Amino acid sequence: MTSDAFWKRPAGPRTLAARAEAGAGLRAELAARGPRRLTLLAPDPHARFAAVDLDGEFALGSVLDDGYGACTYLYAWTVDRGTSTAPELQRYYDTFSDLVLRPDAATLLPQPGEDGSWYVVCDAAWPDGAPVPVAPRTVLRERLAAAEEFGIVPSVGLEHEVTFYTADGSPLTSHGIDYALGGTEALAPLLRDVRATLHEAALGVESARAECHPGQYEVVLRHRDALAACDDAMVQQTLVRQTAARHGVTASYLAAEGPGQGSSCHVHLSLNAPDGRNLGPADGDPRRPGPLLGSFLAGVLRAAPDLTPLWAPTVNSYVRLRNGDFAPTEVRWGVDDRTASVRLAGSGPSLRLECRFPGADAQPHLAVAALLAAGLSGVEDELPPPEPGERTGRLATTPWQSLERFTTSKLPARLLGQELVDHYAALFRTELDAWCDGVTDWQRRRGALRS
Repeated sequence: MTSDAFWKRPAGPRTLAARAEAGAGLRAELAARGPRRLTLLAPDPHARFAAVDLDGEFALGSVLDDGYGACTYLYAWTVDRGTSTAPELQRYYDTFSDLVLRPDAATLLPQPGEDGSWYVVCDAAWPDGAPVPVAPRTVLRERLAAAEEFGIVPSVGLEHEVTFYTADGSPLTSHGIDYALGGTEALAPLLRDVRATLHEAALGVESARAECHPGQYEVVLRHRDALAACDDAMVQQTLVRQTAARHGVTASYLAAEGPGQGSSCHVHLSLNAPDGRNLGPADGDPRRPGPLLGSFLAGVLRAAPDLTPLWAPTVNSYVRLRNGDFAPTEVRWGVDDRTASVRLAGSGPSLRLECRFPGADAQPHLAVAALLAAGLSGVEDELPPPEPGERTGRLATTPWQSLERFTTSKLPARLLGQELVDHYAALFRTELDAWCDGVTDWQRRRGALRS
């Protein structure tokens, strides 16, 4: 199969209505091609897809209209696909019944190397049609609808860093290769296949480069509407992992591959009018935020410390926040300042916020939804932005501090709803409990030092 421009994501902002219209066109194109297979993808709380393969004729005949059943525990399982005793999660475990995965036709993409097979990303609904409130796509879709009520259509670009390891666990390069050409020879065969695979999937890659830690690399897709940005970033991760496996290589998206090493999911976010105009710049100064973007920025900075479990959802996340390079623990903003947790980047039509809080392990839909909810609250409250470089707070640097702020502050519930806060706090507690219940090589080494 060769890349087909018909499936490429359009760059730039797109309203929810425009997405739906595009989906109708993609669905008609799919029907004309007679799909052999359709793989349903459902983003779960742990930044991965749950998947179901369907016969193409069957999917086209009923599933695209009516959806397909999947177990409720997809949205409350632990990272090892287990269950928890947390009462906040029991609704999803009580009878292990079905919810409905509803394909979003605007997400249709060809599966590389699988002629006649397509991916489609799904929303989740209860049998009565009500959206599953804690499903990551639901959370993001609701915040996008709220943004449109303000006359705002966001455009988003995500930057995920990945680290490649050989079968024996060694990084594929022995040293940092930031912006390097020489020294990347060991990566070249893998990267050649990664480029070909992403091109075949028509994902619309913007750039790729070596990064600063051993074996670390970054492939960035062009900016697009927020749902597409998050869905496509997860598809890209899936395809990168699959391609790496064919080379006997592991692709890792840990937030910290080692002490002092950070892998991020930087979120580039611009505010646009429905006609595509950038609403961010100040009158007469294309590199400064106007009142709308300024209040949005102030809202993000106000809420960032209280929302840390969404930027940093694993124990490993806090290694990055404590000692990773450019760790965004100090909450402040700056104009083209990569030491700030929010960098104002670009100029005029390209002016945007680069929010540097999330790690590579963050669930992208939740991270972007949280940024939108925080920013819109700043617009609603007409918050003035602080001065560039002024510290307004600090992210938690331990998971326990993070959890306490998330559950005791009133702001997360105001922004995202109490049910979501309770649900994701319960999932975070299961992560901490699992860590406390485990015995690691680090603990054994520390024990040996006591002898």
